[in-house]
Amino acid sequence: MIAEKMKPYVKNNSAIRMMFEEGNRLRGIYGAENVFDFSLGNPSVPAPDCVRQAIIELVNDTEPTVLHGYMSNAGFEDVRQAIADSLNRRFGTAFAAKNLIMTVGAASGLNVALKTILNPGEEVIVFAPYFLEYGAYVKNYDGKLVEISPDTATFQPNLQEFEEKITPNTRAVIVNTPHNPTGVVYSEETIKKLAAIMEAKQKEYGTVIYLISDEPYRELAYDGVQVPYLTKYYDNTIVGYSYSKSLSLPGERIGYLVIPDEADGSQEMITAAAIANRTIGSVNAPSLIQKVIAKCVDAEVDVAAYDKNRLALYNGLKDLGFECIKPEGAFYLFVKSPVADEKEFCEAGKKYNILMVPGSSFACPGYVRLAYCVSYDTIINSLPQFAKLAKEFEIA
Repeated sequence: MIAEKMKPYVKNNSAIRMMFEEGNRLRGIYGAENVFDFSLGNPSVPAPDCVRQAIIELVNDTEPTVLHGYMSNAGFEDVRQAIADSLNRRFGTAFAAKNLIMTVGAASGLNVALKTILNPGEEVIVFAPYFLEYGAYVKNYDGKLVEISPDTATFQPNLQEFEEKITPNTRAVIVNTPHNPTGVVYSEETIKKLAAIMEAKQKEYGTVIYLISDEPYRELAYDGVQVPYLTKYYDNTIVGYSYSKSLSLPGERIGYLVIPDEADGSQEMITAAAIANRTIGSVNAPSLIQKVIAKCVDAEVDVAAYDKNRLALYNGLKDLGFECIKPEGAFYLFVKSPVADEKEFCEAGKKYNILMVPGSSFACPGYVRLAYCVSYDTIINSLPQFAKLAKEFEIA
């Protein structure tokens, strides 16, 4: 018999994962070329060649007991220093190896951060729409999730409601930019206003409120849009990063946390985070891929391929009469459903072998998410099917 705490998760299993499994079923029936699966953010762009070269070099030249062995729970020091140096060059920061904890992807990193700072009953604020697993992560440590309703005109954070919902029990705020599922990038002006609100509330309540920046899509930004580096705007910032998207390595589960010296209690937090990495069961990030990251730390993602997909899907759907905000980053399109119940729209899409994720999976019903990290041919070949779907719903 399963634990009571797990029963809601089993009952409400991830719609994204369920749609992914549906895609596998349909591909078996109709062939992969006839299924248009926009459900999962699984990069179609291959990892940079330096990844393959680094693996070959490391396997050939590194002592196996080092390459595949234990290290500090925080990760290899040389890897953490290489990442710190890269961040310092790019963003004008002043991090050292000690400020980084290597993690098993961003998801594990967020769990490490929350385990480190969150007491039972304390509140964590999120901005809808948001990656619904945030709620699970907060509940893992008996915290309380507080949602801020979406601004569906811009999908920038609703800062008025945010200010109203901060309480003396607020322990952390999670932001995600570039954003999943909308593709928006929070502007510098937005970040400055958000930081000012948090600073004022810390002083008002005499508390510490941490800003957790979830950044797996940092490198995926278009049209020259700049993504602010949040530690420069608010001292109590923790950055969670993943190489799943930037280096197309989602299955390798590699990322890191940054805990700046300026964060309240930073030295104790760094120690606690390394211990949390161990006690949540990860022990340490995968050793081989850590060393690969050190060799590929400045490798660049092929943004042009995603940009080509972005424009093809966005323009194609707009021409068919669909409503959506133009994404500035990540690789998602958040499309307004032509009917109030977007799950009905998603079900209708299956008739044309189109797989979409309902916006209610991100606490924003009435919309659907399309992941355009697929092949360009998939996007082009899907548009006639979207045209049939638009006709069914009488979209002008």
